[in-house]
Amino acid sequence: MRPTLLTGLVPQAALTAEEFGDVPDAWIFPEEAAVLSGAAERRRREFATVRHCARLALTSLGRPAGPMVPGERGAPNWPEGVVGSMTHCDGYRAAAVSRRLDVAALGIDAEPHAPLPPALLRRITSPSERDRLTALRRVRPALHWDRLLFSAKESVYKAWFPLTGTWLDFREAELVFDPYRQSFRARLLRTAEDDEGRPLDFLHGRWRIDRGLVVTAVARAGTGPVWREPAATAARGLRQPVRESSTHRNS
Repeated sequence: MRPTLLTGLVPQAALTAEEFGDVPDAWIFPEEAAVLSGAAERRRREFATVRHCARLALTSLGRPAGPMVPGERGAPNWPEGVVGSMTHCDGYRAAAVSRRLDVAALGIDAEPHAPLPPALLRRITSPSERDRLTALRRVRPALHWDRLLFSAKESVYKAWFPLTGTWLDFREAELVFDPYRQSFRARLLRTAEDDEGRPLDFLHGRWRIDRGLVVTAVARAGTGPVWREPAATAARGLRQPVRESSTHRNS
């Protein structure tokens, strides 16, 4: 598949597809149409286009592109043995998928690169996170770090929920950003295990600012024999682990 804004943010085992506007002839299954009863036309278009992206990625993965009906908390219903994530915002729709054996969980999010309302920022952050944002603004003042943090927490939640089936509050993920490697780490403040019984203490992600958008992605290693970091990590000469030791919301 052609490169996308998510290329280099998700593991190499994941496939992505994107659109920068709605696809006029994007179709949906009757089961999907049923959940849109009474929805505005704009919601119908973005719903269809983001599933168009997901079906493109699934086809490239060699998996059937059947109905993806939103389930609990809006999480899409992916084919058996597949993990994935969708996102949409003004002017952008995207999806990422992978075999569950390769990647245990994926979370992606896109937001406009614009300031976050101050009242919202206080509701989703801890005092220490706000202190770190102040320091990051001194390092790279042109970046809207508050919006980046919001997007990263959305990606964290989208990876967390399929693993645990439980809600994660914005303040239950404490984020630390690396402004040079364009990565972040989320320390999870709830005790949990993934569906393989592995402790779920941290999630790791990457971010990009491009085309007026903030794009973030989170991934957790699967139980297969190979775990390869995103290509962008390798390009920067960072260590590539063979396996992870043990380490809002959905469309």
